[in-house]
Order: sequence, then C-alpha cells, then structure tokens
Amino acid sequence: MKQFWEKVKAIPRWGWFFGFLYFGLQYGMYRLAEWISRLIGTVSYSFAPKIPAIDDAIPVIPVFAVIYLFSYVFWICGPVAVSLTKKRNFINYIVGLSLAYIIGFLIFIFMPTYMDRAAEGIMDIAKQPGLFNRMLGVIYGADGSNLAFNLFPSYHCLISLYCYLGVRKQPEISKGFRAYSLIMTLLICLSTVFTKQHYFIDIIGGLSISILCYVLVRRLDPGKKYAGKEKT
Repeated sequence: MKQFWEKVKAIPRWGWFFGFLYFGLQYGMYRLAEWISRLIGTVSYSFAPKIPAIDDAIPVIPVFAVIYLFSYVFWICGPVAVSLTKKRNFINYIVGLSLAYIIGFLIFIFMPTYMDRAAEGIMDIAKQPGLFNRMLGVIYGADGSNLAFNLFPSYHCLISLYCYLGVRKQPEISKGFRAYSLIMTLLICLSTVFTKQHYFIDIIGGLSISILCYVLVRRLDPGKKYAGKEKT
C-alpha cells in the first residue's frame, strides 16, 4: 500500500490534467459530432452497421453495464499512467490519441451510424427489475434512449486500447498494471456489445483506428524531437 501511494505522489500534475482533459474531449467531441451531423444534414444518411448473423447471436448481459461505466475511470487513468513513463513516450501517446480522436470525430460527422434500440427490443430489457438492468436504462437514457447515433467506430474500444498501448512496453509501469490494462481493454470491448451499446463491427473499427494511429506515430516519433536529450 505504501508503494502505491508513493506512485500516486509521483504522478506529475500535468498527468492528471491530461487525464481529465481527454476524458472531457471524448464526451465533447462525441456530442459535437452529432450536433454538426444534424446541422449539415449528414445524419439523414446514417445507417445501422449491423451484421445480423453476428449481432443477433450476441446476448444482452446486464452485469457488463458495470464494466461499461467503469471505462470512464479507466480512460482518466490512461494519460495519468503514461505520464510516469519517459517524456518521449508520453508525447507520442498524446499525439496518437489525439489523431485517433479526430479520425473518429470525422467519421461520426460524415459517415454517421445509428442503432434503433426500440426496434431491437433492447429498451424492454432495461425496464426489467434488477440493479444491472436499471444501470442499462441509465446508459441508454444518457445516449439517445430509443435511437442512438455515432456507433462506428466505438470510442470505448478505441480509447481503451490506446490506454493499454501507452503502457504496453514501458519499464516504468509494473507488469501487473500492464496486465490489468490489457484485461480491462478486453472487458470493455466485450461490454460494448453485451450492453448492446454497439454492434460488433464498431469494435473492429475502434481497435483498427487505435492500432493504425499507434503504429503511425511510433514511426513518425514526434516525441523524439520535443523530448530533448532525455534517454530512451
């Protein structure tokens, strides 16, 4: 426990700043994209990216609402954890995550998607008794109720994977935390479909964008230029 609190004390203030900043950006960009798509009319061309053979076979598992909601805490901790690594890695992380955000944002605007929860019969599940069903109802109510937009790519999967990639091979981060980050990423991805917040293809889209941005930024390595003479 003492080592844990020492780690917390070692977190720079800018680590906390970026943690909360990017949490706010995620929500803000998600809402702004929907508003812009309505303003310019692209929302009228929205489509449901459903693959019936896959998505109809995936059940609703209400307990995954806990994981889905916990993801927001996980995302705040992403930049916070990466701030404990070398400055070069942190800069590359922020640049790559920003690029991934922007790509998702543009897709939301110009290729909007939707899910008709009423037609899918999902809202009926949220009305059933039980804590986890009520949690589903809260999630749906905060995200369009009967009709949800901006499913593809899944920001939940995109951001969660990038949180893991930021600490994946960093010696400053314990193996235990790295394993935890990977497990949480997998659980969050599962939660997006087990809560019926997303279709299966949304997971693929989110993960693909995250990996693409990570690989691209590692090759460009903008952190090398701005990290000064820090040893790598």
